[in-house]
Amino acid sequence: MPFIRRSFWGFLLLALAAPHAATQRAVAQESPAKSPDVTAQVAPPSLHIPRVSRAPKIGDFLDGGTHIGARVTGFRQNEPGDGTPVTQETTAYLSYDDKNLYVAFVCKDDPAQVRARMAKREDIGSDDQVGINIDTFHDRRRFYIFWVNPRGIQLDGTVTEGQNGDISFDTLWHSEGRLTPTGYVVWMAIPFKSLRFPSSPPQPWGIALGRVIRRNNEVSYWPYITPRVEGFAQQMATLEALENISSGRNLQFIPYGIYTHSRFLDGAVPGGPVFRTNDEGRGGLDAKIVLKDAVTLDIAVNPDFSQVESDEPQVTINQRFEVFFPEKRPFFLENAGFFRTPVNLFFSRRIANPQLGVRVTGKAGPWTFAAFGMDDRQPTSAFVPSGAGPGIFSECNPLDDSRAGIGVLRVQREFASQSTVGVFVSSRDFPSCSNRVVSFDTRIKLNANWVFSGQLYRSFTRRVDGSHRTGPGAFLEFAHRGRHFTYTGRYQDRSPDFRTHLGFVSRVDMRLTEQFLGYYWRPEGRLVQYYGPTVDVIVNGNRASDIQDWVVDANFDIGLRGQTSFSFRRNEAFELFQGLGFRKHITGATVSTEWLKWLAVSGQLQAGAGVNYFPGSSLPAFLADSRTARFGLTLRPIPRFRVDETYIYSRLATREGSTPAGFSPATPIFNNHILRSKLNYQFTKELSLRAILDYNSVLPNSQLVALSRTKSLKADLLLTYLLNPGTALYIGYSDLYENLEIDPVTAAPLRTLRRTRSPSTSTGRGFFIKLSYLFRF
Repeated sequence: MPFIRRSFWGFLLLALAAPHAATQRAVAQESPAKSPDVTAQVAPPSLHIPRVSRAPKIGDFLDGGTHIGARVTGFRQNEPGDGTPVTQETTAYLSYDDKNLYVAFVCKDDPAQVRARMAKREDIGSDDQVGINIDTFHDRRRFYIFWVNPRGIQLDGTVTEGQNGDISFDTLWHSEGRLTPTGYVVWMAIPFKSLRFPSSPPQPWGIALGRVIRRNNEVSYWPYITPRVEGFAQQMATLEALENISSGRNLQFIPYGIYTHSRFLDGAVPGGPVFRTNDEGRGGLDAKIVLKDAVTLDIAVNPDFSQVESDEPQVTINQRFEVFFPEKRPFFLENAGFFRTPVNLFFSRRIANPQLGVRVTGKAGPWTFAAFGMDDRQPTSAFVPSGAGPGIFSECNPLDDSRAGIGVLRVQREFASQSTVGVFVSSRDFPSCSNRVVSFDTRIKLNANWVFSGQLYRSFTRRVDGSHRTGPGAFLEFAHRGRHFTYTGRYQDRSPDFRTHLGFVSRVDMRLTEQFLGYYWRPEGRLVQYYGPTVDVIVNGNRASDIQDWVVDANFDIGLRGQTSFSFRRNEAFELFQGLGFRKHITGATVSTEWLKWLAVSGQLQAGAGVNYFPGSSLPAFLADSRTARFGLTLRPIPRFRVDETYIYSRLATREGSTPAGFSPATPIFNNHILRSKLNYQFTKELSLRAILDYNSVLPNSQLVALSRTKSLKADLLLTYLLNPGTALYIGYSDLYENLEIDPVTAAPLRTLRRTRSPSTSTGRGFFIKLSYLFRF
């Protein structure tokens, strides 16, 4: 159910790192009548935990066990209640020794109601969970999270105040889980080698312990964490001085090897397209060196940039601007948050094929810093700078530029309460062209609820013809986060000459103002847990003060127990495209539910008027009737087996009043069908088998839209043995069929391809085996 169901992060990290409200609406709920007054809250508590001579095990916390460690109770809800006691008895035990921090949870519950699947690592978003959040620098700005479901499946990540939670962080730690007649027990051991913290004693850390009960939409913490103030880390308890701990000698080496065998249709050869076979072996090394517990040096030789997991399906046709696909390659995932700025100036998927990379990240007092340098062996013929927009040619020479030098630097200085100021610099250099971006940004926490964010940036681009282009940009935002009321006011200004070869900036020449407001009520103890409206208003013009777009997007959201939600939407908009003005609108509804522990269902329907951006030859862009539908189904008949079905439908048809001459209203322009079937069987915590079948068809009317009739069918099998984030074996097979064939009436050197009715030709078939192993000293 990946497309509209509230994700694990939207559910668990609502209070940890609230996203920009205008792009991802966070559910703010009304507090109970007797909730504590946030202005009268006492300081967060402190906790002292014992140093143990014997490492506790999960058996110590089962019935009749010794229950080693400092005992913590008194968990209180963050949602749906604010300060209401947790509905199921929860007790945690904490201790430590020279090497590890130990945490155990004893959770009372009805075993028949507990949601716990045997899943792959980090796929626990639909399960009950317990976890610990750790601010090792006690700076109340960023922290680690370690969460576990009742079967011991892990999820880890990092959170930085003012950013979305980042689960791309992976490290080595240990966990076990047991279902019991009275609920479940979870045990964790987190090595100090896996954490970064100051090297000087003592070690006061910030901590928050948590429990999620999915069927109740319930998240509870110790200490009390309220969503009525912005920020999470400043509400953590203090774990009092941990004595004589260190990560010690901390060296990690992950060599990897990958072998691929492929057969594919190559259309870029003299004489026309031919089928080719290729066998390739590749190896490399990722090394990590931790200096003084707080600074990490990563060195990658021929780094592992293979992407094992496939991208989620998205509609990519008739899109005016570039479609965003998130990064999935391991090297770029770790510590990605260090390089984030309000405007996305570093999008690592711009780097395709490096040979050598070096990265350093760390923290010293109030300073945090991150930098990396690498090369890229991708020719510029496959590269279009972000911000240039669709149809704009590359600014470099694809014939001469076969390698680029890349450098990125990010430094931040913390001040006051959860406030920062930072600088970002990036550079990408080809022989024929170059691009550099310099940025200054700040985040200032004004009070318990209001935050100001700002960014000024400028690009410097040398083009293939020797000319130079420079362009500035600005970002300003005031945001209010609270339990009832959410507000975001935002202004963006970007020059038409701004370019970022390493960022994801889909549009330039803009002056955009945005206002987002949301208010939610919450009846206490009812089936309906929250309801309320949100309104998002956007007005965008260019540097010449011409209105380019405006949008009024209104939603009404309703949330019920059992992870059930409804949303109703009305969108009115104007868009100027190729000198023509278009009035657009959307009416839609969304529903999702996980009321049953073995079934999740979601659906979305939208209808309105949209623009045909790429009309057939000799036709200008025109307004058309638009229909979209998205449906999802997840079945979990047994804890180890999961089936996900996703269907996406998109349709454009001629519209009364704007139909091109010679065509009647309701004539189809295109139909796009995307279907994904995904099956996963988890044999053990480490071993899984996953199968994906993707179907995508584009059925256009070539007289009305500049699209080809395409159909594709792709099968993808993956066997995974993941012992830990560095030690893994992957064996995969994929086969892509398309409605293409080499025209039998043509011959070299004039061979051509032609479209067929069905996807009957295998145009890309491959097998791979990949092995990596973590050596840790």
